[in-house]
Amino acid sequence: MLKGRNLINTDDFSVEEIDEIMALAQDINKSPENFSNSCRGKILGTLFFEPSTRTRLSFESAIHRLGGDCIGFSESQSSSTSKGESLADTIKTVSNYVDVIAMRHPKEGSSNWGSHYSSVPLINSGDGGHQHPTQTLTDMLTIKESKGKFSGLTIGFCGDLKFGRTVHSLTKAMSNYDDNHFVFISPEELQIPEYLKIELDNKKCSYEEAKKLEKVIGQLDILYMTRVQKERFFNEADYIRLKDRYILDNRKLKDAKSDLVILHPLPRVNEIAVEVDDDPRAMYFEQARYGVIARMALILKLLGVE
Repeated sequence: MLKGRNLINTDDFSVEEIDEIMALAQDINKSPENFSNSCRGKILGTLFFEPSTRTRLSFESAIHRLGGDCIGFSESQSSSTSKGESLADTIKTVSNYVDVIAMRHPKEGSSNWGSHYSSVPLINSGDGGHQHPTQTLTDMLTIKESKGKFSGLTIGFCGDLKFGRTVHSLTKAMSNYDDNHFVFISPEELQIPEYLKIELDNKKCSYEEAKKLEKVIGQLDILYMTRVQKERFFNEADYIRLKDRYILDNRKLKDAKSDLVILHPLPRVNEIAVEVDDDPRAMYFEQARYGVIARMALILKLLGVE
């Protein structure tokens, strides 16, 4: 049972529980009208201490499409933390107003810490460069709908793998399924963190590292592009030096499989050329739509009202 649970890290839920959410999401995707009143009388609180467009709006869209309501704020300056209120007090207070909380915060571990002060289910909607589990549910639903499976896939991650919390979360989730091979494509400065490599080694998962996308693109079933995140850099010179290192364009796609699935958590800067948008393998805007469906399924499960 997922009712009343928090979702802080990708591995908070078992493989069976993730599959349960995916099955419900697929049902919602087929017949959304069947769920339009499921959350009538329920309220979602969105506590976003860091700017967000897709995640915040997709949560709001999800609760509204389920017949519920939403309250919250979109930046820390809009909350009482700007007056010196602690995160714990904010969460304790908002818990009295809502049935479930979605929180984004720039500090790693903030959602885990904050969940101890919440009397309602708390969903981590991104904590620094650490985890972003609802984006992972979005990514997994996109993979499920496009590939029909979670196993036996070669998955490439390209760009900022050091700070990319979506990469960390999806890698952890997909490593729980059989026969997946991971290809990590990045400059040395933005390589996948060592702790993730250790986790993959412990699970006996197959992976490799590469510096050039062109050399490995032909073997990929899924290509997950990421932007180099300026907000995670302390040194602007390093950001400028690395930001244009990987750009996916039609020329690079000539060597890719015909059924490749191209994903991106968005926002895009210039790491995917606009010309790629017309390629049927480009799924990143469809992926954004699946984000609403995945969050609808998650809310239903945590509230136990499906």
